[in-house]
This record gives sequence, structure tokens and C-alpha cells, in this order.
Amino acid sequence: MRAKPSIKRELPLDPMYNSRVVTRLINRVMQNGKKTVAQEQVYKAFSLLAEKTGRDALEAFTEGLENIKPQ
Repeated sequence: MRAKPSIKRELPLDPMYNSRVVTRLINRVMQNGKKTVAQEQVYKAFSLLAEKTGRDALEAFTEGLENIKPQ
């Protein structure tokens, strides 16, 4: 008998930016299950990004992602 296929769960939205992309970034940064530490690091990086660019951090981040994606 074969096992039934696993059910894909949707990632929850990020509490600060309401974005699944930010949630994925936090999950990639996270080490040893320390999600709050990873969230602090990502949010601090986003605040520095907003300060240096003078734009919304999420907007600048998504633009950067678009620039590095293959065409």
C-alpha cells in the first residue's frame, strides 16, 4: 500500500510586513529553530535598508529580488 501524498501547507504571512517573501527570508536566515533571532536580524536589516535608500524597505527588497532573478 502506498502512503498518501503529503499536503502542502501555505506559509503564514509575516507579522510586520504581511508578506510571504519576508517569511521565506526569515526561514532561510533562521538557524537551530531560533525564529525570533532571525526576525530581529531581518527587521534590523530592513530598517537599515529603508534608512539608506529613503524608500519603503519591502519595496526596495522586492525590487532587488527582481533584479537578481533570471530572465
